[in-house]
Order: sequence, then C-alpha cells, then structure tokens
Amino acid sequence: MSRTVVKIPKACKKCFHITDEDVCPLCGGQTSKEWQGYVVIVDHTRSEIARKMGLNANGKYALRVR
Repeated sequence: MSRTVVKIPKACKKCFHITDEDVCPLCGGQTSKEWQGYVVIVDHTRSEIARKMGLNANGKYALRVR
C-alpha cells in the first residue's frame, strides 16, 4: 500500500509567491505556512493588480503572509 505525500503550499515572506519549497524559487526568501488568500497573475505586464502589488512575474501569489 503506497501513501501519498501531500505538500502544504507555502508563501514567500518577501515576494508573496506561493510554492511547495522551503525557500522561494523566485527571490530566495523564506517561506511560511501561514498565509491567507491568493491571486493568480496571468499577464503581469497588463495587470493592474500585479502593478499595485509590485509583481514582475506571472504565477500564484498570497495576499497576506505572516
């Protein structure tokens, strides 16, 4: 019987990028399991939300990270 390992998504404390890693692949910052809400950026060059959040890459980002 095989068991599936469920990875808990974490969010970077610096850039808010959501990842399964302990270190953010985008900026190298520390990640946290304590985050709330998220937004998916599809085209950061045309997104007003991405501009207001200071995001320079497409992806999934947390709205609040502790």
